[in-house]
Amino acid sequence: MLLNPDLLTQLSPLDLKAKTIVEGFISGLHRSPFYGFSVEFAEHRPYNRGDDFKHVDWKAYGKSERFYVKRFEAETNLRAHVVLDISSSMYFKHFAAWSKLRYAIHFAASLIYMMHRQRDACGLVLFDEEIRDLFPAKSSYSHIRMLFSRLEACLAEEEADSKQKRASASADALHALAESLKRKSLVVILTDLFENVANHDALISSIRHLRHQRHEVLLFNLLEQRSERDLDFPNGKFLFEDMETGSEMEVIPAQIRSEYKAKVDEYTKRFRIACSEVKADFEAIDTESPFELALLAYLNKRKRLS
Repeated sequence: MLLNPDLLTQLSPLDLKAKTIVEGFISGLHRSPFYGFSVEFAEHRPYNRGDDFKHVDWKAYGKSERFYVKRFEAETNLRAHVVLDISSSMYFKHFAAWSKLRYAIHFAASLIYMMHRQRDACGLVLFDEEIRDLFPAKSSYSHIRMLFSRLEACLAEEEADSKQKRASASADALHALAESLKRKSLVVILTDLFENVANHDALISSIRHLRHQRHEVLLFNLLEQRSERDLDFPNGKFLFEDMETGSEMEVIPAQIRSEYKAKVDEYTKRFRIACSEVKADFEAIDTESPFELALLAYLNKRKRLS
């Protein structure tokens, strides 16, 4: 399950929820084999040959017997952009406590909080059929507050606009983003990859485009595992509706489950291979799973880029 979704729903504002998620994650790291990720990762970096010894944090050395250099507020280690799919298919939930969009918004907020702790410059991109909002990557506190405010608005929009039909054109949005980003960045994409079948090649091409522009890419494919990957519905007949077009289809899940799962696995495998070929990272995330799994995938990517 999610990290206490009932409690997180009661917490307000979103930055407090993000802090709760991230601090719980960091605390868990200290009790796990991944202890190498220090709780002070925001304020320090490992000592490198040539660094001035006057900046070594001797208190940190006393605790860990490792040399760490104090990181200054002015340092920006990375430029990152969190790219969030806000199309109508992201409103879906059946078994999970939250919709894919609500899960993605909280995950995006957690990433932004973590990036800010690491003194990284962070931007935010929202898209459906096109890019709706593009906030440049900055590291100031006022900028981060603005990003949280926009994500808060997304939560309100989810409650108010759930009946609207907003299609996804991920490929067009990512191509446009690749052209608009002028400096090398880490692009973290949160999407369910629900795209018209005819556009699958174009979507893969857009990821290649980002890599061609020398951006690092981490793609999170967010789906509700039991319903959207496993088609794990009870026996009987169900009426399924396309949340982006409104088209409907009557289905008996038990009759098509095996073939459906094979198709979904094939689709996922294709994206995983396509990402691997261009050295982009692909992570399949279940919206009933804890945020910790997704945050660890990000942190591992971040560590490789240090």
